This record gives sequence, C-alpha cells and structure tokens, in this order.
Amino acid sequence: MFAAERRQLILEMVRANGAVSLRELARVVQTSEVTVRRDVRALEAEGLLDRRHGGAVLPGGFTRESGFPQKSHLATAEKTAIADLAANFVEEGEAIVVGAGTTTQELARRLARVPGLTVVTNSLLVAQALAHANRVEVVMTGGTLRGSNYALVGSGAEQSLHGLRVSRAFLSGSGLTAERGLSTSNMLSASVDRALVQAAAEVVVLADHTKLGTDTMFQTVPTDLITRLVTDEPPAHDDRAATELQALADQGVQIAVAGGQGSAGAGAGGPGGDAVPARQQRRDLPLPGPRRQVPGAGGQLRSASASMLGDQGPGSERARVADLRRR
Repeated sequence: MFAAERRQLILEMVRANGAVSLRELARVVQTSEVTVRRDVRALEAEGLLDRRHGGAVLPGGFTRESGFPQKSHLATAEKTAIADLAANFVEEGEAIVVGAGTTTQELARRLARVPGLTVVTNSLLVAQALAHANRVEVVMTGGTLRGSNYALVGSGAEQSLHGLRVSRAFLSGSGLTAERGLSTSNMLSASVDRALVQAAAEVVVLADHTKLGTDTMFQTVPTDLITRLVTDEPPAHDDRAATELQALADQGVQIAVAGGQGSAGAGAGGPGGDAVPARQQRRDLPLPGPRRQVPGAGGQLRSASASMLGDQGPGSERARVADLRRR
C-alpha cells in the first residue's frame, strides 16, 4: 500500500470512529506502529487529525455525533409516527435508496411487505430490518464501516452509487433549516448522503421536530433539492420548529406532518399493509412553486432501472414512467 493510500485509510478510520489506537490502525493498514505513527504525524501537520498518546482523534473543528445507542432512545414516539407516515410514499415495484439513521431504520421495518421493492442502502441497520423480507431486494453499497451508526462510508460507498438511478431517496440527518437544508456532524456521512441524493429523482427527508432549526457542520441536502419533509407535530410552545416549517414550505418543500391527538379522518393503509393510526394522520402543506430536480436524475423508475442492479426488461403496465436504462 502506498503512503498516500495508507494515510487516506487512516483518515477515514479516524473520521468514522472519532478515535483509533495506533495498534488498531497498524492492524488495518497492515504495517508497523512506527510507520503509522509517522503517517499520523504527517496528517496532523495538515490539520486533518490530532495525535494522542497511543492513537489519533478527530481535530477540534470536527464535532462527533451521538452514537446509535444514544440516538435510539431519543424521540422514539416521534420517529415511529414519521416512519408510519413516510411508508405511504413508497409504492410497490419501486427502486429507492434509504440512508443511515434510526428514523430510516424505523421506515425500513415498515417496508418489508412492499411487493417488488428494491432498496439500496449504506446502512447495516436498514439492511437488517429488511433481511427476511421475501418480496424486497436489498442492495448494499461498499465502503468502510462506521461503527457509531453502523453505516458504510468513504470512497467505496460513493463509487458504488455512480450510475445509479432510483425514484426516491429517504434520508435523515442531525439538523434541518430552511437556510441550509439537511446537515450532519460527520463529513464522511455527509459525503455519502450527497451521493445518495444524486441517484434519486426526489428527496424525502425524515426529521422529527427536535431537528428543525438545528444547523450542524456539514450540509448534505440543500433546501432546493428537498422534495418533501416528513416530520411530527411540534409542541405548541416550540416556536422555532413552527417557524422553520413555515420557512421550508415557503421555499417549496412539501410538508407531511404526523398529527397529534384529535387529527381528523380515518387511518390510511400504508403500502406495506400497516394502517396509519388516527393520531398520526398525514397533513400536507401545499407546494408553493415548482421544484428543481436533482441534476442527472430522471423521473420515477422501476427497480430494473438502476444500472447497478442489473439489466432487466421494461416494467409492467403499472409502471408510472418510461424505462430510462438507456441514459
């Protein structure tokens, strides 16, 4: 392995895990600790990481996000309501991408019974939720495992998404504002999410009200590329979330809210067969203006349309758009 390749791998490991020992780095790159220490010193000189006794850590400018154990216990009821509602935007026979996150994991559990669905994901948790779904095909990206959120990141993950075309991308993140859009606190995760966005004709963001108005370090999806936001009903006293929702709607984002107690109407059946409870009714805010499509992405595609999934025949009569495999 050349020095440049070795240092890139060291950098990806530190960014993915926050802190890595010299012993672990030497094991992964298959060299001595003396060589790794020299690589770490060179990366520190470039400001890309900080040396610590016996290892390397993220530099002070990078914020490490909470790991999966912490996130899985936050806003659980809200994430359940959002996932129930978001499942209604998935149709049988579609090809979609689903990013990493605890909310997208909840969505994946509800997609297990959608016939003919193809899900491309970089999340081990999403793949696990769909592992035993007989009628769902799961395609995983390559990449380096980021242990804090069980996601595949890095150049391998991004390269495996080149040439992919799907109908929708379902993404979560650490914060969402009308000014910057969706953001996260990890650079590698942000880079893979941007690659997922480029593969989709529409982008659906799943974010509970606690993320509205929060701006984190790395932008993943600018506001003008977000087609729809699926969120929960903000508390009455949360003026920041309500203001942000209105600002997002003013910029053309469709807002689907899982309502609180007292929402009118009967529950709608989701595509996976799960009815949406009455307290989680869909409430769409109108779309003020035309949306700009993701550059290079076509209209809604069937599962055969993704070149990385193989070359198959055209879709059935229920296909909503033309097969774009020739692009």
